[in-house]
Amino acid sequence: MTRGVAVVTGASSGIGAATARRLAAEGFTVVAAARRIDRLEALATETGAVPVRCDVTSDTDVAALVDRVSGLGAPLTVLVNNAGGAFGADPVENADVEQWRAMYEINVVGTVRVTRALLPLLEASGAGTIVMMGSTAGFVTYEGGGGYTAAKHAEKALADTLRLELSGRPIRVIDISPGMVKTDEFAKIRFGGDEAKAAAVYEGVADPLVAVDIADVVAFAATRPHHVNLDRIVVRPLAQAAQHKVHREK
Repeated sequence: MTRGVAVVTGASSGIGAATARRLAAEGFTVVAAARRIDRLEALATETGAVPVRCDVTSDTDVAALVDRVSGLGAPLTVLVNNAGGAFGADPVENADVEQWRAMYEINVVGTVRVTRALLPLLEASGAGTIVMMGSTAGFVTYEGGGGYTAAKHAEKALADTLRLELSGRPIRVIDISPGMVKTDEFAKIRFGGDEAKAAAVYEGVADPLVAVDIADVVAFAATRPHHVNLDRIVVRPLAQAAQHKVHREK
């Protein structure tokens, strides 16, 4: 079964790579976009995905992504805006403004740039789906998370605004907001490569979510009949009752 083309940004690792694998298995022609082309090429060998080097903060890269998708000769039915990340965990009074800027540029402006560029193709398909990879950090703030929660609050606002503006057009907007997900890189990048700090985030949590759990949710939402719009899906591990309430085994 051919389901059309699905573009996944941030597809070189973690949730993005898992999502690319799962959507390929579901019958989509997957365009895997990210900065690390070597990883994308390995993913392409494994899954048949089309690798495209793309930095979502670059107009030139995003234009090239559109050209590549347009040249596939199949309708673009799904866009998964997964590119993002967190940098640093300093309190606001010690904030690294460049880290804040980078988080906003990737999580928010990058998502706008890619979505705006691919909207005509999604609409032309007659049945487009935009998946925003948000976060429970888009609902709740926490100490040391000012920059990341600000970006994810903005991304949630973007999803909600886009859904209103696209009303009456054949494009649905799905916001998936994961809680605690253990991936190879997210926490490590946030703490500048400090593996001890990264490991402490998940210490004592028997079963945090992993990338394939989120990919499963993306695939479920994207493959519902097109009149079914799962506006917002919040997914946490059982151990995480709320953003601040995590059961840790001793």
